[in-house]
Amino acid sequence: MKEYRIFISHAWRYSEDYYRLVGMLDRAPYFKWRNYSVPQHDPVIDPDTVVGKRKLIAELRKQIQPVHIVIVLAGMYVNYREWIQKEIEIALNYGKPIVGVKPWGQERVPQIIQEVSCELVGWNTNSIVQAIKRCSL
Repeated sequence: MKEYRIFISHAWRYSEDYYRLVGMLDRAPYFKWRNYSVPQHDPVIDPDTVVGKRKLIAELRKQIQPVHIVIVLAGMYVNYREWIQKEIEIALNYGKPIVGVKPWGQERVPQIIQEVSCELVGWNTNSIVQAIKRCSL
């Protein structure tokens, strides 16, 4: 069984949606994955400084470069636009496919996520896993 290397878009301060998705993937039957989105950055790095921002972007590149696919949580985009946009840019630069996950109970998705996603899916384990399998490198 293939082990999928996945980067999940996230803010440095995780949200419930991030943890919920991780739990869904962990419990998915016949699905093996490895989480590349766990930040391993120095917590004293200040992302609001030029040097800190550069260091965090370098960390994101290291995390995204080896993955098979990137998952973007569309519901987080509005609150964390700057960093999620950077994650999208890095993924596109590396040629990584992106799966967009629609906000829970909503159909509206930011235009940029619609444009860059190979698939948009709802909060359903099977839908997410199948999109990963179809779109993954």
